[in-house]
Amino acid sequence: MIEPTPVEVRGLTFRYRRRQPPVLTDIHHRFEPATVTAITGPSGGGKSTLLYLIGLLLAPEQGDVVVGGIPAATGSDRDRSQMRSRTMGFVFQDAMLDPSRTVLANVMEGAVYTGMPADRRQSRARELLQELGIDHRAEHRPGEISGGQAQRVALCRALVKSPPVILADEPTGNLDTDAADLVWNILDQQARAGCTVIVATHDRARAIACTAHLDLADTA
Repeated sequence: MIEPTPVEVRGLTFRYRRRQPPVLTDIHHRFEPATVTAITGPSGGGKSTLLYLIGLLLAPEQGDVVVGGIPAATGSDRDRSQMRSRTMGFVFQDAMLDPSRTVLANVMEGAVYTGMPADRRQSRARELLQELGIDHRAEHRPGEISGGQAQRVALCRALVKSPPVILADEPTGNLDTDAADLVWNILDQQARAGCTVIVATHDRARAIACTAHLDLADTA
């Protein structure tokens, strides 16, 4: 059972360098459970940055990220890491798999810090790999699979611990149409199960089909 976990950003402002203009300024939005929200905007407009802030991988210059009613962005590195481990699964744009480990081990890694028993992690990882059509690559290493397959492995890694919040940065950018449809269907399924799903995408057609939409061009 997935515990409904809304995510709210309150007045987020962020810049990478002190003397440069902010990438994001005073962003407010509430992301609801059981919803797929698409984040869109121009190239370089802060889509990925906003995901990294929501995922507590970056700390804002101003504002906060509230996860399940708990202010989280301004806590210590340890507190942010614990919140992220408990509640979030992240699909990075370039997959970011460990090249020294097998596909199966990469997926299982997503649940290492959750207390899930190793045999359950393995069985859940194999279930997800099969669901996304890449179970035949379980014992291969990332350098032996295609970029599209790697992105599906990254999605499996994000889902293996059944997180209530799923963040995905251009998750279908390297996929063909059939594989992209499969990934979006999986994300929709997670939302129907109660997850808060947040996807940064440049694909306007996909964004329009999502339950909710945050266009950063409208916040500039």
